[in-house]
Amino acid sequence: MKWFTRLLDRQAEKAVRQVAHTQGRRSLIGKLGVALVGGAVLPMLPFDRSGQFMSAQAAPAAKAKDPRLDPTQCEYWRYCAFDGYLCTCCGGSLTQCPPGTEASKVSWVGTCLNPQDGRQYLVSYNDCCGKGSCGECLCNNNERERPGYRLGVHNDINWCMANTSPMFHCTTSIIVGLA
Repeated sequence: MKWFTRLLDRQAEKAVRQVAHTQGRRSLIGKLGVALVGGAVLPMLPFDRSGQFMSAQAAPAAKAKDPRLDPTQCEYWRYCAFDGYLCTCCGGSLTQCPPGTEASKVSWVGTCLNPQDGRQYLVSYNDCCGKGSCGECLCNNNERERPGYRLGVHNDINWCMANTSPMFHCTTSIIVGLA
């Protein structure tokens, strides 16, 4: 068995010496620098999160022919920058929080195209706070979403943080006006 360990030692030493002859210390430092910078930049690259979430499912009788016109579907035109549970599936409506919850004091906005009139509308998304998550009709649409440092147009924040109860329940979509 000693002959095998000596053989491994000789082979390892030979490989290390070969690398030392062909590569310098500066080359190693340069490669480490590239790896560190690359590792820091990697989380900033864009990625698609649309596969993480299931579309909202409505009862067959409530389905409209065009999902862009059905407020119980994630494809509804007002939900272009929506992230959360639809209040239309949780006991509320497009503009009203369900009983026992209150609208968040802060919100994010999106600009959505209405397919019926072809006009762009400014839509305010208000989280309803005070109860645990609804758990029904989860939607995550990121159309024209901006990175997290522009909070007013970023939908991945708990907007209930300004309320007395930071618990998130669902989200409404209120038309503010024409864009």
